[in-house]
Amino acid sequence: MPAFEYQALDAGGRKRRGVAEGDTARAVRARLRQDGLTPLQVDEVSERRAGAGGLSGGRGISALDLALATRQMATLARAGLPVEEILGTVARQSEKARIRNVLTAVRTRVMEGHALAQAMAAFPRVFPDLYRTTVAAGEQSGHLDLVLERLADYTESRNALRQKVSMALFYPLILTLVAIGVTVALLAFVVPEVVQVFAGIGQDLPWLTRALIAASDALRDYGPWALAVLVVLGWLLGRLLRRERWRERHHRLLLRLPLIGRLVRGVNTARFARTMSILAASGVPLLDALRTGAEVIGNLPMRSAVLAASQRIREGSGIGRALEQSGYFPPMTVHLIKSGESSGRLNEMLERAAETQERELETRIGMVVALFEPLLIVTMGAVVLTIVLAILLPIFELNQLVN
Repeated sequence: MPAFEYQALDAGGRKRRGVAEGDTARAVRARLRQDGLTPLQVDEVSERRAGAGGLSGGRGISALDLALATRQMATLARAGLPVEEILGTVARQSEKARIRNVLTAVRTRVMEGHALAQAMAAFPRVFPDLYRTTVAAGEQSGHLDLVLERLADYTESRNALRQKVSMALFYPLILTLVAIGVTVALLAFVVPEVVQVFAGIGQDLPWLTRALIAASDALRDYGPWALAVLVVLGWLLGRLLRRERWRERHHRLLLRLPLIGRLVRGVNTARFARTMSILAASGVPLLDALRTGAEVIGNLPMRSAVLAASQRIREGSGIGRALEQSGYFPPMTVHLIKSGESSGRLNEMLERAAETQERELETRIGMVVALFEPLLIVTMGAVVLTIVLAILLPIFELNQLVN
């Protein structure tokens, strides 16, 4: 039986929302009327109504909500409850309507005879390929509870890493915006009022003052047009980056930049290693794990390198050697993977590679932020000092002329 999301009015005129199961929308409406409710809207729960989301956190279900639901399912699975009862219990306990809707819809498909991974496939944006592949491996191996625990840990650790990166970049971003705003305000409003004092002097102004006045006039006359041009260029760039060819060129350029390239490699390598670790530990075949691991990589050249490596592995090459030939993955990660292959502890080495990359990424971001903040402060001080000198130099010259 499919699941339907409804809106109805009770006897007191208050609006009620919920999810009910039924053969058709008409049957659900009839049941609501039997319960003393007046149905306003009844819609079948679908991927469109469930909303976008997933491990990356989107508009419908956040990463933390999915991790919490996954951990609850793991706890109930460890207790030996059937899958349909697990889904129903977690759905009832959830405080978020979207989670209840999705889990109820998945439960109805499970009760119709579908496997849990197949039922989740109806909501690919809520349960990504990594999630579904891992759940399928857990169902086949009979260790669904362990697999769900790994998925919850993975989701939480990935969300924690994203929060650390966001918090590390938040203060420099605010500082940059404030610095730009102060500079624009000084040039557009303060400088024109001050330089009017020198308009009637009849004396040549210092070159620094003339340059400052020219910059202020240019900002006031052409600033809005320049801003409009930047907006249009940003819109055009966004349109171009929607095309895979231009997006791949952009990603390749990022990899070549001195500092940004290392950060991009670190982020995608950590994501790939962590995904491979959880899939390999769950018993997913290596080639399937590589395909799923490639999908979580955001950089297109690195994703293509993983897909090319999977082809070489299919021909008999090792994982470490195949990834090493691309030149995109850090040597430490490649070395750990090679060591895991030779020692038969690939799962352990993949997890260690992911932890190493995540720690290195946090350290590198912290170092960049630590260097960026004083550099920005010094730059802002130099700009303000230049403006002050440009204003004071004519006063000094006028004072000397009077004396």
